[in-house]
Amino acid sequence: MNNSLLRVGTTYIPVKDAGASAEWYAQKLGAVISYQDDEKAIINLANQSFFLVKAKEGETANFIDANGRERFSMTFEVDGMESLETLHREFTQNGIQIGEIEDRGHAGRNFVFEDLDGNRFDVWSELSPDYKKRMQY
Repeated sequence: MNNSLLRVGTTYIPVKDAGASAEWYAQKLGAVISYQDDEKAIINLANQSFFLVKAKEGETANFIDANGRERFSMTFEVDGMESLETLHREFTQNGIQIGEIEDRGHAGRNFVFEDLDGNRFDVWSELSPDYKKRMQY
C-alpha cells in the first residue's frame, strides 16, 4: 500500500490576481503558463503543475508554527551550493524578495523567497536521494 501515492501532481497557491501572478511566475521564475482565466492560472514550474487561485485578500499558503514563526509550505531543490548561490544572485537581480543563504544545521544550505502575494518558498541546495536515483545522477 505504501506505493499507491506516486507523486504530488498539482499544488494550489492562493493569489490576489491570477493573471498578474502568472506573469510574475513566468517572468521571475521561468514558469510556463498553460491556462488562465479570471479566477485561476495554471503554470508549469520545476516539473510540477501549480494552480494559482484567486483568494481572499491577504490569504497565503504560509502558516504559523508552534513558536509563532511564519513558515513556508514548500521547498524547491537545486543541485548543489554553486547552483543555490547562482539562483540567489539571479533572484536578487530580478527584484525577488529573498532572505540570506542559511545554515540550518543539516546537509546543504537554504534561502527563502516570496512571490508577488507574500507566499513564501524555500530553496535547498541538495537534491533528494530519490530524485537523484530516478534522474541517474
